[in-house]
Amino acid sequence: MTFRYEKDEQNIVTLTLDMPGRTANVLNDEFGVGFREALAKLAAENALTGIILTSGKKSFLAGADLEWLVQATDAAEIFHNTEQLKAGFRQLETLGKPVVAALNGTALGGGMELALACHHRIALDDPRSKFGFPEVTLGLIPGGGGIIRLTRMIGLQPSFPLLSEGKQMKVQEAKAAGLIDDLAADAEEMMAKARAWIAAHPQARQPWDQAGYKMPGGDPKRPSIAQMLAIAPAILKKQTYGNYPAAEAIMAAAVEGAVVDFETATRIESRYFAHIATSQTAKNMINAFWFQLNEINAGASRPANVPPQQTQVVGVLGAGMMGHGIAYVSAYAGMDVVLKDVDMARAKAGKAQIEAICARQVQRGKMSAGQKQDILDRIQPTGDAAELQGCDLIIEAVFEDRELKAKVTHEAEAQVGKTAVFASNTSTLPITGLAQRSSRPANFIGLHFFSPVEKMRLVEIITGAQTSPETLAKAFDYVLQIRKVPIVVNDSRGFYTSRVFSTYVQEGQALLAEGQQPQAIEMAGLQAGMPVGPLALSDEVSLGLMLHIREQTRKDLAAEGKSLPSHPSDRVLDVMTGEYGRFGKAKSAGFYEYPANDSKFLWPELPNIFPLQGKKLSQADMIERMMFVQALETARCYEEGVLTAVADANIGSIFGWGFAPFKGGTLQFINDYGLAQFVARSEELAETYGERFQPPALLRQMAERGERF
Repeated sequence: MTFRYEKDEQNIVTLTLDMPGRTANVLNDEFGVGFREALAKLAAENALTGIILTSGKKSFLAGADLEWLVQATDAAEIFHNTEQLKAGFRQLETLGKPVVAALNGTALGGGMELALACHHRIALDDPRSKFGFPEVTLGLIPGGGGIIRLTRMIGLQPSFPLLSEGKQMKVQEAKAAGLIDDLAADAEEMMAKARAWIAAHPQARQPWDQAGYKMPGGDPKRPSIAQMLAIAPAILKKQTYGNYPAAEAIMAAAVEGAVVDFETATRIESRYFAHIATSQTAKNMINAFWFQLNEINAGASRPANVPPQQTQVVGVLGAGMMGHGIAYVSAYAGMDVVLKDVDMARAKAGKAQIEAICARQVQRGKMSAGQKQDILDRIQPTGDAAELQGCDLIIEAVFEDRELKAKVTHEAEAQVGKTAVFASNTSTLPITGLAQRSSRPANFIGLHFFSPVEKMRLVEIITGAQTSPETLAKAFDYVLQIRKVPIVVNDSRGFYTSRVFSTYVQEGQALLAEGQQPQAIEMAGLQAGMPVGPLALSDEVSLGLMLHIREQTRKDLAAEGKSLPSHPSDRVLDVMTGEYGRFGKAKSAGFYEYPANDSKFLWPELPNIFPLQGKKLSQADMIERMMFVQALETARCYEEGVLTAVADANIGSIFGWGFAPFKGGTLQFINDYGLAQFVARSEELAETYGERFQPPALLRQMAERGERF
């Protein structure tokens, strides 16, 4: 049975949601049938004091069944199913008896909506539980009455950020926000409180079902609310560039629903939900952020026959920006860390940076003073390689120089046991080449972190030619241990993320070389869905580093008897660094000016140095070039076997360098565009702008066969 139905001597019915064969309860047809049966039984009760709704799982209710939703294409069918579900929720809250939600764990999305359809909500005071409406992060909107009930409970203005940002709140935050009414220390107290509330509120009704109800803070006709609503859409458009229709639909459903009766309001919400759920944006985001992300975290790219390996002690070589970040996330996850640099002073300076990160977390209420001290106690700074003895994982995070990396590899390997794994945090240098200087290449692997390490969720794991399955498994398990997302790629110059990311900034520079207006280039990047414009991102990365990587690549290829193809961005890089000495943000001069006490702004000389060479391009043309060049390079990585999983490609692009999340990743961008259409358009771009837009053979073959990634 979906719901266990138990009536006690006080005539209180406890409905326990416990779907058979599932680890979590979800909203699906099975739920609907069970819920309707339970409601019919409740309606037939002769003596009923109240109802307690709880769960037999660790969580309360996870939300909608996304497997059905991602495949659904009929908006009328979605609308009908949504209305049917809401009818049950409405029947529950209008039975004329008090209904309490006893939230024994997480209630997100549909779970939170069911809780709001109860008259009172009591949750276990468990820091692991999460509450809120994360639908927008999957390209969806709440469709079970969440928008309409929340705005009527706490008001329009407080509701907007909770609904449109998709924040998952801990229990104390949820109580402060008004989603939860009371807390309990354990299940026994929670049920006792639920029964006491029912006894004290025999005539409980929802606020909006009571005579004289007024929306908290006022409805859209109130001058202060009307003034806020006049500018809210423009603010939203500035944040989303129109790429996230769910956020706009949430605002529309909330405002339109606030000026009509409850039943009409929920019907409005259902129409918006059906429209958004059938959009390509929702399909892209559900596929990436639910199915593919879960596939990765479940270990699809991990060697299946290697037992789980727990990392105990991590040695980090280099206490600079990347090194101290890696040391911090490792210690935060409970590992002991040896933080080594060339001397104790530099190692201590790295630990001081970690202390500053912890202090900021304490200040924001994200960490206790005790947690901060525990983290710092786990980190041992040193200038002596002998201190690395006992480490089962070494992560090298020194400058991108092959000889320096070889030196620290040799130094560390002399100290650690034979089974210890050595990982390089290189972002571009091939792992197989670096492993040649190792005495144990089978234990050598790449762990490419992203900056700032404490904030970026992705780690790119790079296997060399001789990397063993045990080493890969160890690295994969470590990444999960530090609560980050592991993607696995095969060795190549630039691997996957650095190789494809570079095409974005290079295309921005190529547009500048053609004389396109710098501000328009930057805006095109933002409108495309990238987090930062390509010129600003070039400054962040450092034009000097880009120049160093280019020259290092030229040398490496020359040693192999090959040459690096020229790129339109080469002239821009040479002119900016060679003629004008502008190396990026770190030097306070790049494509942007960086005044000491003011905001950065584009260097005014750029249009003079790079005048228009041909025609002025539209924003759409520039956006298309930036997106196509990234998708094409990803397809080449897939064709060459650098990437072996579509999920790794899509999630790596979104979490690695911020590729437009609403497109679902670089390979999903091609699916979204249509394989045949994408190939045809790539050929047109190649004819106009060069070989970098030429589609690889793999794409042509897939288009001919009617395949998708």
